[in-house]
Amino acid sequence: MRSCASGLRPGSRCGAGTPRSSRPSRPCCPPGPRRGHGCARPRPRGAAARLAHGRQTWRRRSPYAPAVPAAHVQARLQELSVRWALPATAPGQLATLLTELELEPSSVTSVRDPAVAVDVHVADALSGLAVPEVRTAAAIADLGAGGGFPGLALAAALPAARVTLVESVGRKCEFLGRAASAAGLHNVEVRHSRAEEWRDGLGTQDVVTARALASLAVLAEYAAPLLRDGGALVAWKARVAPAEAEAGATAAGIVGLEPRPPVAVEPYAESGRRDLYVYLKVRSTPERFPRRPGMARKRPLAG
Repeated sequence: MRSCASGLRPGSRCGAGTPRSSRPSRPCCPPGPRRGHGCARPRPRGAAARLAHGRQTWRRRSPYAPAVPAAHVQARLQELSVRWALPATAPGQLATLLTELELEPSSVTSVRDPAVAVDVHVADALSGLAVPEVRTAAAIADLGAGGGFPGLALAAALPAARVTLVESVGRKCEFLGRAASAAGLHNVEVRHSRAEEWRDGLGTQDVVTARALASLAVLAEYAAPLLRDGGALVAWKARVAPAEAEAGATAAGIVGLEPRPPVAVEPYAESGRRDLYVYLKVRSTPERFPRRPGMARKRPLAG
């Protein structure tokens, strides 16, 4: 195929009937190798393509400031490691998770730059360690795991715990599996399922976590059937209206949970106060739960 600078017949896209002598000598398309049809440059492939796409997407969508050097991220991970008494392997695993999140081409979260995600995702997730039941859990299920937080961060912090990431979106499950494998988190299992349909998980979990997933009433209904007696639901919340807290307590009572006072945390300097809402399973959940998928949101038990 001839380039746009060659003499095309009148009526062609670049010619349009203009005499050759009056056309610009510069080609219409930038110089460089051409592949297939047109004048496009070769596109990067593999990790380079994922990195380029990830950075372009972040620049378009993120409301946060430009990236800070990687040294800041490493230093911040070390600070978090000291604050929460993490195992020696955790900072490196968390750094790998941040890299995987940045390189991921699909939209699993809007915050992907490591300099921002180290606080918005990692520090926020690790604040769950302020709840004693999380620290001592042998089996944790993270509902609506999405981009992997808090579940993946807790898996790095608690290598002796079995962490199940429950996610209903297939492409997010694929990312979670890749990220866990890259970080060497052998205590992670990914379940492609809705919480209501995870039958193998009924009555098996010490802790169920949820972050930015649903109202407290809905979360109580999701979590209760999965918890063993004495287990705990831990929900990450920034602000909860009194009506939502009241509805959560009412729904919790129906499914065998009992609310505890919220645990106030400040994951990072700019976060302000956050609350971890904790519900303990004090009696068996009625056999009619879990209800059919979608019913907890469509017809909540309270509120």
